Amino acid sequence: MTTKANQSKQASKERNGVGLRCSNNHNHNHNHKAAAANWDWEAPPPPFNSLPRPAPPRLWYTTVVQASLSATTSDSNSTSTSTSNILDLSDIKGKCQTWKWKGQFSINFFFHPSPMGPSAPPLLLVHGFGASILHWRRNIGILSQSYNVYAIDLLGFGASDKPPGFAYATDSWAQLVLDFLDDIVKIPTVLIGNSLGSLVCVIAASASTSASASASASESKKQGLIRGLVLLNCAGGMNNKAIVDDWRIKLLFPLFLLIDFLLKQRGIASAIFERVKQRENLRSILLSVYGNKNSVDEDLVEIIKGPAEDEGALDSFVSIVTGPPGPNPVQLIPKLSLPILVLWGDQDPFTPIDGPVGKYFSSLPSQLSNVELFMLEGVGHCPHDDRPQLVHEKLLPWLAALPAS
Repeated sequence: MTTKANQSKQASKERNGVGLRCSNNHNHNHNHKAAAANWDWEAPPPPFNSLPRPAPPRLWYTTVVQASLSATTSDSNSTSTSTSNILDLSDIKGKCQTWKWKGQFSINFFFHPSPMGPSAPPLLLVHGFGASILHWRRNIGILSQSYNVYAIDLLGFGASDKPPGFAYATDSWAQLVLDFLDDIVKIPTVLIGNSLGSLVCVIAASASTSASASASASESKKQGLIRGLVLLNCAGGMNNKAIVDDWRIKLLFPLFLLIDFLLKQRGIASAIFERVKQRENLRSILLSVYGNKNSVDEDLVEIIKGPAEDEGALDSFVSIVTGPPGPNPVQLIPKLSLPILVLWGDQDPFTPIDGPVGKYFSSLPSQLSNVELFMLEGVGHCPHDDRPQLVHEKLLPWLAALPAS
């Protein structure tokens, strides 16, 4: 009877879901082959009209506190990050500043001080592809209650420069982040990124911890500027070429090559870009990647559409989509020892949990003691804006538990 009772309790836990943190008795340098193997997912191809979306293993699910769950039972309530904590877009724009990167590129950034003053730890928010500082509108108010919050528009996005002919690369953005920490923030900072921004944070952290003994004084100084990483549905690369080993991408790879060729024809690229950035097309795309459809409001459409009208936006789009994918998380994360929180929306069509990137990240807590993962139910590719209350519920306790820098 006792055994059956224990089994029943365990089954109940699995039904409700749990968040996983590896216990400290795991060796950080444990054999990572099992984790990396997930990158080359070779499941047999199904019919094209029915790509699989099996439910993720219950082991990786986390229970959301009942109070939060009750707040999300209806679409109208699920947006309840208290409207008083949502910053108006015009207020954010009005308080943005400009930082000159490498003496030539104007980088747009935002700073929201905490009432705790300069002693409050800093956070740096890094947006994803096509987004900007404004995409953090639902998070800055809450986070700034206890932290000094910085947000940045990466080169080529938002209100930052979009230089013609620039060859965009994740390594360049990572260097931009490190230089920003060194020039502006100046003290150890937690990086919080979404999608492409998450990958940029991983690359920056890797670069900051792998400087050689012969590094210059300025490079050595940057080594201690990152306290931890928060990755929201992290991208596998700058574009889909990063996951070509997935059978679904292998099937489409010739199409990617054709798209690259077409996008490098200025007239064709311009026509495609003009169509994509139409308001109703953007709304349809956003509705497809958000779990909470009420979060797809007019402000969100404008957040994406506004910068797409800038001179240089087309060049940025083409360079990013057709360029090399750059480093991927499989190569970098096992080398990091700093604390990492991974939050993943289970309804993400771009980086689904059953795809190669999602499967890799879901395997990490069993391999690395510094990684904690939570799946967020009913959430799409942009958890922080989709259902921000679920993100804050996991993020704030994790931040509070970080060791002092």
